[in-house]
Amino acid sequence: MEIKDTAQLYLFETQTNKKRLVEPFNMSLLKWIGSKQRMAHEIISYFPVEYGTYFEPFLGSAGILGTIVPKVAIASDIFLPLIEIWQTLKESPSTIKEWYRERWQKMMDGDKVEVYEQIKASYNSKPNGADLLFLTRSCYGGVVRFRKADGYMSTPCGIHNPISPESFSHRVDEWYERVSGTTFLHLDYEEAMSMTKPGDLIYCDPPYTHSQAILYGAQTFSLEHLLSVIEKCKKRGVFVALSIDGTKQSGNTICDLPLPDGLFEKEILIDIGHSMLKRFQMNGKTLEGEKVSDRLLLTY
Repeated sequence: MEIKDTAQLYLFETQTNKKRLVEPFNMSLLKWIGSKQRMAHEIISYFPVEYGTYFEPFLGSAGILGTIVPKVAIASDIFLPLIEIWQTLKESPSTIKEWYRERWQKMMDGDKVEVYEQIKASYNSKPNGADLLFLTRSCYGGVVRFRKADGYMSTPCGIHNPISPESFSHRVDEWYERVSGTTFLHLDYEEAMSMTKPGDLIYCDPPYTHSQAILYGAQTFSLEHLLSVIEKCKKRGVFVALSIDGTKQSGNTICDLPLPDGLFEKEILIDIGHSMLKRFQMNGKTLEGEKVSDRLLLTY
């Protein structure tokens, strides 16, 4: 690792060896498979204590962002309907509340599954944030599954009723405060990561090679390319933390990944419990023997 000035050297040697502690935050805005919100406080404990701008280029449900509450952040995703949700939260929280209330009331006043299928059809005919928001909170297990050929969202209706508009409104108010320092952008991860400067922090939570092929964007995602982008960021003095496949089948299987020698300085296993994606694939059957762990890889 090349660090040319002494200020950067000091930053790497002192700030990254401390523990950054935050309180757990379990009030999700979206239900999203692969969300790191439940273990976000543990992941964040391995972040540098001091850094510049926080970047999250695979935003998803923003579990880390919402827990860390950064003063200045750039949060982005290539999935436009998802970014539409987060931009609307930032710019007009009353609008996002109305999106949810309108669809929830329609579902409660009619046949639940039929209304769900109508909303799903509306989304599939023209992908948009308003429909996607409600689908994430009402689909089975929060598994927003997409067809590779055309992006068709195919997840069936969930068993339980979605939360009330009052409960969702409370979540919106809480999240609105937590993202006050964040700018939400519709960007490819490489473009977002190219915006970083020395001392900034990037947290990457990309689609997982071994387990998330049915999720949006995962079908064409290249881990090898992401790793090459991470290497460039590291050389510029940017801190990068990457969550990626670790172990599955209760630790009996270690996921083999093409990790370059010397790119990451630390590797930590984060216990994420039972896989909700696996529960979906097994149609709700027992998940004994299906506990999984993520790798948290750090360039510092």
